[in-house]
Amino acid sequence: MTKDSLTSSSSLMVSVQRTYEASLILGTTKGIERSRAVRAIADALDDATDDILEANTLDLEASREMAVPDLILEWLKLTPERLNNTVETLYRLSELSDPLRRVMNASYQLDHSQTYCQLMPLGVIALIYETLPELAAIAAGLCMKTGNSLLLRGGTEASQSNQAIAQAICGALEKVGFPSGSVELIPADSGATIRDLVKQDDYINLVIPYGRPSLVQQVVRQSTAPVLRSAMGNCYLYWSPTGSLDLTRSIIMDSHQSEPDPVNAIEKVLIHSNQKLSSLTILWNTLQESGFEIRVDEELHQEFPGLTVVQEEEWHQSYLSKTVAFKRVNNMEAAIRWINKYSSGHADCLVTESYLESSQFSAGINSASVYINSSPRFYRYNKQQGDAIFLGMSNQKGLRRGLISLETLTTLKHIVQGTGQV
Repeated sequence: MTKDSLTSSSSLMVSVQRTYEASLILGTTKGIERSRAVRAIADALDDATDDILEANTLDLEASREMAVPDLILEWLKLTPERLNNTVETLYRLSELSDPLRRVMNASYQLDHSQTYCQLMPLGVIALIYETLPELAAIAAGLCMKTGNSLLLRGGTEASQSNQAIAQAICGALEKVGFPSGSVELIPADSGATIRDLVKQDDYINLVIPYGRPSLVQQVVRQSTAPVLRSAMGNCYLYWSPTGSLDLTRSIIMDSHQSEPDPVNAIEKVLIHSNQKLSSLTILWNTLQESGFEIRVDEELHQEFPGLTVVQEEEWHQSYLSKTVAFKRVNNMEAAIRWINKYSSGHADCLVTESYLESSQFSAGINSASVYINSSPRFYRYNKQQGDAIFLGMSNQKGLRRGLISLETLTTLKHIVQGTGQV
């Protein structure tokens, strides 16, 4: 082992242990203190907007020189509006009720004892994220609100932006008296690898990878700490014979409006074989006019030879772009089988006017979320849709599945209060 690798390993352990020690203190804080901390983060980001945007400009210039893909550049590019939305989200988060220590019914009761459950912090959360620098602030707000400490490991492309945002967050937490290590940034150029970080299962209670599927899969393979997989794209829509053309078109287009990351974008559409070719032509023309690329299966390609044929491996891959692939199926059962086999499993849709089809689809689809005649468009925070604030979407069974919210970052503690029973 080289001297540099020993140094980076030692530096990582100092950060991880400091974050662990901070988690023990954060778990005992009061709700009003945690809300004050989230508000302080929002204030600090607002005050540091110019510095953050300047750092982001440096990241963008360096990334363009290195020919970074356009998708990553889009995720990387911060604007005053994106930062303002982040600040607004944090302010709203600070106003939400305390998620911790709420008394809940226990699944069993002991005689002559009071048995109940409470939501408690997980401890140390590690977020490994690809570009999307403002995600660090959202994660910090969610973690402070739930009494967890946070380790951040961002991508190399956003190193300057990540540093500026982390500096604002840590400065804000210091001002309100939160312990050092409440939020720690592990710089991408520090020499500590993702593998080094996710092997720290003695201290880290949950790892959340956020980015392209390749990053998520890397973390899942290497981590010895529990991992909550996030998912983007490759959501399916089944357009049944009774479904509306206008609604199908609207849902597809709206699902791609999530910014900057297309979390719940519909990228695959299954159409019943009874759908008219004229309806398909109308749909595709509208999508292409809006900048979408259309791809089709072999059967549809015979009718429309000018369109690109979908390769087999594409059915289970995310495009993460305005690309939609279409396939014919003979019935609802075939659609459900195909979606369960190839979908990313976090958000799939049905357009229909049949109640029976709605029931069959929602019961048969093995995904975290099912949308019937509704767009799956993802919002981290939308004041028109209630108070919930989300980090992303998980397609994982076993831990928390679906929207990654405040409750996702908590765990249950069973409490038995007796009178001397043995």
